[in-house]
Amino acid sequence: MTDRPDAGHPEPMGFAHSADGAEAEFAALYLRFHDGIRRTLGCLGVPTASLDDALQEVFVVVHRRLDDPARIESVRGWMYGIARRVAWRHHRTAGRIARKLAAVEAPVDEGATPDRELERREAIAFMQGFLDGLDPDQREVFVLAEIEGLSAPEIATVVEGKLNTVYSRLRLARARFEQALARQHARARREVRHAT
Repeated sequence: MTDRPDAGHPEPMGFAHSADGAEAEFAALYLRFHDGIRRTLGCLGVPTASLDDALQEVFVVVHRRLDDPARIESVRGWMYGIARRVAWRHHRTAGRIARKLAAVEAPVDEGATPDRELERREAIAFMQGFLDGLDPDQREVFVLAEIEGLSAPEIATVVEGKLNTVYSRLRLARARFEQALARQHARARREVRHAT
């Protein structure tokens, strides 16, 4: 659904043993995953005002755990697993799921026409409404699969669940997305008819 800055990188990444190597590896992980982790935190409902704090928390955990490679089978899955737990803690602390997905907004195109900007905002509102309407388990697997591009086995590792359960949740979430999209298109056609 979107370009992923971490796409095309080999997996898994090896972990460095020296202090300089660990710092270089941390810097590489930060550069590789920063945008995707921030986007995921937003999609998982971390409020916009808390995104920078949550992102920092993710990378503090990453830095602290760099010397524990035995628990890592997939660097990407490990990173998104940390982001998932940080997002969950933010939900628990806040006591609610935020209704914002500013993290997935594309930068404003200075040359955009008012019509294009309206379409962009409507698309963002549609995705916000769709994700907010999903059950949290379905939302999680949908975001990780469709926005971040993780495979079902990677998602199963991230959410610490069964692979068949991930497939089931993803199938249901995709079906709901198709239904929501069909309703949105039908509504748009009705609006066009009423306007003419």
